[in-house]
Amino acid sequence: MLSSAAIQKLTAFLGTENVLTSQEDRITHSYDGTPLLRQLPEAVLRPRTTDQISAILRLAHEEGFAVVPRGSGSGLSGGSIPVDNSVVLLTNHWTKILEVDERNLTAWVEPGVITARLHAEVESRGLFYPPDPGSAAISTIGGNVAENAGGLRGLKYGVTKNYVLGMEVVLPSGEVMMLGGKSVKDVAGYNLKDVLIGSEGTLGIFTRILLRLIPKPESSRTMLAFFDSMSDAAETVSEIIAARITPAALEFLDRTTITCVEQFAHLGLPTTVEALLLIEVDGRPSVVEEDTVTIERLCRRLRATEVRIARDLGEAARLRSARKVAFSALARVKPTTILEDVTVPRSEVAPMLERIQSIASSHGLLFGNFGHAGDGNLHPTCLTDERDTAEIEKAERAFEQIFEEAVRMGGTITGEHGTGLAKRRFLEKHTDAPALNMMRALKEVLDPEGILNPGKILTVKPRCEGPLPRNREQIERFLAQGAFT
Repeated sequence: MLSSAAIQKLTAFLGTENVLTSQEDRITHSYDGTPLLRQLPEAVLRPRTTDQISAILRLAHEEGFAVVPRGSGSGLSGGSIPVDNSVVLLTNHWTKILEVDERNLTAWVEPGVITARLHAEVESRGLFYPPDPGSAAISTIGGNVAENAGGLRGLKYGVTKNYVLGMEVVLPSGEVMMLGGKSVKDVAGYNLKDVLIGSEGTLGIFTRILLRLIPKPESSRTMLAFFDSMSDAAETVSEIIAARITPAALEFLDRTTITCVEQFAHLGLPTTVEALLLIEVDGRPSVVEEDTVTIERLCRRLRATEVRIARDLGEAARLRSARKVAFSALARVKPTTILEDVTVPRSEVAPMLERIQSIASSHGLLFGNFGHAGDGNLHPTCLTDERDTAEIEKAERAFEQIFEEAVRMGGTITGEHGTGLAKRRFLEKHTDAPALNMMRALKEVLDPEGILNPGKILTVKPRCEGPLPRNREQIERFLAQGAFT
């Protein structure tokens, strides 16, 4: 429990208005976008300067509490869930776009800038920031960097790490470090910047981020293709890539998801088909037109029942919304929606989807599937009710089987949502021991006391996970969680 002395010290340098201890504030920040996971923090902090963040971390060492960084709390792996004896450190009020440098095609931003706001700002200048996670309307740039977020445009443009040139970061010790810069080339020393990208707030807290921009594409076309089999849709994806076309977006929805989207958004989607592909190409107008013709021809040759091509920007937005609202549409079906994230080689998308449905059926569960077909990133989504304990246990077993299948097919347990708290045990199960040992060694060097976002990604020292167990039942539960592995 956070001592009253610690609260007094925090209040002294942050101000009363920036140290939130009410039950309402603690409950509001006890969960993120991950279902089934929640924990009350001792307090919620709103630092206003880099120096204040440094002071918080130094005090955490003195008083023995943990610090959990948080942006919008839209993460889906439990990365911003508090732990015992912890405070939540908010950065969502750090919302300045500090600089857009049109000569060097860069932007300095604070970590609380909403992703969609950055998109709009740079596009108004004829520039482009490609990463576009599904949560772009609410997620922050700091959270995107912490999770190495992907999105619909990952196939052509890559993910967040491909656009981070530099950062100012506060280390667990309270020291402030600058990494990178506007130079296009920089190989001086170890690439520490990329180590911090995707570290999920376990190695440092970002206070400024330097992003790479590119020229805005001159033109784009959006289309939907419908198929009576997922295999035909998957084959179409492969044929598009084989034709040397790299779409900006190449997304899929299965029949369950299509039906839910149509009931939710009334887009006029056929609900009898087995799969839908959302395809978007961009670039020079002549190339876009040529690629559109080729893709339509490939879709029809591979047994697409219908191909719809947007005639203008309004229709393009409408077609794109079929994919954009997928999660919201599925979430209306049952009280609890467990959205997961696995990636397999593109050639294994159809077999993996078959295995997901087989696993779901074997447990009597309702699953919808959608995701990024172009890069093999699938989002199996279980529609359930957390009040039904037996069904939740079935869902947990089903997802464990799904993760094992993804790894068996040469894939991974997470493509863009991160490891966090939710997938820690799967990372430790499926990752080589030398790699895990190196990760733990890095964490130990940078954060020997384990005060920064403990328990995320890796199991760390028991003192960072809350109080030690006091009876046999607690000991067994502690061991089951891998506390000493």
